Amino acid sequence: MLDAAFIEDLASASPTPGGGGASACVGALAAALASMVGNLTANNAKYAAVHDEMRGLLDQLAAQRARLLHLIELDARAFTPISAAFKMPSDTPEQIATKDLAMQSALVQGCDVPLDIMRECAQVLEGCKVMARDGSRAALTDVGVAALFAKAAVQGAALNIHVNVGWMTDQALAVRYASQADHITREACQLADEIYLHVLESVKAGS
Repeated sequence: MLDAAFIEDLASASPTPGGGGASACVGALAAALASMVGNLTANNAKYAAVHDEMRGLLDQLAAQRARLLHLIELDARAFTPISAAFKMPSDTPEQIATKDLAMQSALVQGCDVPLDIMRECAQVLEGCKVMARDGSRAALTDVGVAALFAKAAVQGAALNIHVNVGWMTDQALAVRYASQADHITREACQLADEIYLHVLESVKAGS
């Protein structure tokens, strides 16, 4: 069961965990659901031809799940220096310069973590694609849910990148982060939609 303490913290007035941590959590749930399908397939003699494929994929999904859970904590850590920088005094030119330096440094980490979340979730979607093709038909809808979760996690993490680049003074760096986020979002969402449509059409067809 999902840790109730995390949900309570998410619901509180504290800014962390926030949308980034929630995105990582949803991504971990996507990996877990895909793993469930893999385990059902790898333990079913009917799918003996893909057992080795499933076991290899299960190892990958387990690693992705662990990294996403760790990224929940890293996301909270990344926000702390951003919040601290916003609160720094800016009454003198020296204070303004010090504040800007602290802010720009913090924003880099504030983009790196959600970008890692997006990359992990994009890889989870690749696993979902295999599960949708070769996994147990009895758990096909779970693949669809996993794809939807991974898509939401990608889009959620992308929002954090786009809000952070808005504060960057290095426009080349800001454009690089935004472009990476847009590229991953575009490809991941397309794949997620393809998986979901495949699942939906298969379910409606009764397969």
